[in-house]
Amino acid sequence: MSNKKAFRLKGIIILLLLIFLALITALYAIGTFDSGKPSGKADHKQTSQGSKKPEDTSNDQTLKIEALVKKTFSLSKDGKVVHTAFISGKTNRKEVNEKWGKPNHISQTARGKYEEYDKYHVVFGYTGEIVNDIRSYVSEIQSISLNEIKKAGGKPDQVRYYQDATNNQIILVYHVTTKTDLLWILPKPTDQNSNPKVDHISVFTHVDKQPNQHLSRSETKTISEMSLEEKIGQMVLAGIYGTTVDTNTQNLINQYKVGGIIFYQDNLANPVQTVQLVNQIKSKSDPSLPLLLSVDQEGGRVTRLPGGLVNFPPNKSIGEVNNLEFSYKVGTILGQELKAFGLNLDFAPVLDINSNPANPVIGDRSFGNNSEVVSRLGIQTMKGIQSQNIITTIKHFPGHGDTSVDSHLDLPIVNKSLKELKELELIPFERAINNGADVVMVAHILLPQLDAKYPASMSKTVMTDILRNQLGFRGVIITDDMTMGAITDHFDIGQAAVESVNSGSDIILVGHDYNKVVEIISSLKKAVLNGEISEQRINDSVGKILALKNNYGINNAKVRNVNIGKLNKSITNLLNEYQNK
Repeated sequence: MSNKKAFRLKGIIILLLLIFLALITALYAIGTFDSGKPSGKADHKQTSQGSKKPEDTSNDQTLKIEALVKKTFSLSKDGKVVHTAFISGKTNRKEVNEKWGKPNHISQTARGKYEEYDKYHVVFGYTGEIVNDIRSYVSEIQSISLNEIKKAGGKPDQVRYYQDATNNQIILVYHVTTKTDLLWILPKPTDQNSNPKVDHISVFTHVDKQPNQHLSRSETKTISEMSLEEKIGQMVLAGIYGTTVDTNTQNLINQYKVGGIIFYQDNLANPVQTVQLVNQIKSKSDPSLPLLLSVDQEGGRVTRLPGGLVNFPPNKSIGEVNNLEFSYKVGTILGQELKAFGLNLDFAPVLDINSNPANPVIGDRSFGNNSEVVSRLGIQTMKGIQSQNIITTIKHFPGHGDTSVDSHLDLPIVNKSLKELKELELIPFERAINNGADVVMVAHILLPQLDAKYPASMSKTVMTDILRNQLGFRGVIITDDMTMGAITDHFDIGQAAVESVNSGSDIILVGHDYNKVVEIISSLKKAVLNGEISEQRINDSVGKILALKNNYGINNAKVRNVNIGKLNKSITNLLNEYQNK
């Protein structure tokens, strides 16, 4: 090889070496190589375990939340929540108290007793002594968003809403087993925040009550000491005749031991007479079993109290104002009216949606034809009445707004499916139940797609399957007046009462006719004695009634003369305040 060629080859080799060195330097600079780690796998491991790109960190967090949501769904099927070993539907209160100590707070609601443990961010609800509701507020759960729940859990079986002075929430309900629901509670989505984070979760189990399980010790003792006649009497709320305590009224109280009285305008001539009548009835009743003293005081065209009280506008007008504070204050004054006259139970508010313009019985008694307006205003009116320690009644379940027949005269028929009812009529009732409704009045309407034989007030499908089991109502169920044409023209009234109790009602309302009250009480007693109604079924209803009376501290305390002027001033000021807005 010539010197010239050798020199040229040497130059090429040097050039290649320089290129190779430059390449190695570049690779080191971008981190492809690492000292002692010649392969690319080691470098990948360092990237995943050491410093991460922002998108990788975000990815990991998304995967963690997705896993947490799936874990939450999985645990709920066993009645559990994360970081809590107790089981909804199985654990008893004693076990919780022994392991976690005394709760920080204890509260009593219409749905039962709740115990809060601040340290663990958990609240337990109880049916009797059994945990039936575990609510978790742990920070991990609160990092989950609405979209992440739906992505992992799919479409919820139900969507509920809750609103009070400080909360406006949406509740996603998943039926994870036949008895257990997983509820995700979040702020209601808005334009500003369409994907809110979880406030808390609830694993709620429908616990089958054992005999007297839902009662306090004193209530259990009371029931055990009551005669059958006394227990059946508690389940009847009767109308009376006239403006004084006559022989029949005295018999209802002392002989038949009725649990309550309903007053109509014919009983209430003026404030002085009304106070005398109420005080006289209280003096006749058993102090250990005080009476429910009730009236239909809705405002608008359904008002019973005397004395020239300034009347509130009908609910339809209140619905047009559509102001939560106004509705709450109206409810507050309605409660004050009953309280002033010594009464303790108001058959209000009306939660029917006025969806049928031809409806002869609801009309302007409804807040409107919109489920959202009826729900929001009805609940605030209910809370206002309750604020005065007056028991409320939401009516007329499952919705009387789409009827064209007056149930006072005949039996209305509503040909709607359960799905259709859930999309409209049931919405206000479900929300009110979730907000602590005390009593639900069931209407005399026939819904052939639910029960072709019996109206709602006699239907197990409506009262037990839907109202109790699906909507979770744990309070007192009362029928509409059984002396209405919808019942008396189609059924034997005594047997209708028996069917109603067996289907789930707790109180039979008999608004008129002393003889019909006696007939119903006699029919119920006969049905228990011949085994048609179990005495345990009676005890279950009496337990709910006594618990309601105890929760509100019902007693026989007398009242003084009513200050009509003071009440009217409050009403006028309120109406003027919102008329000018």
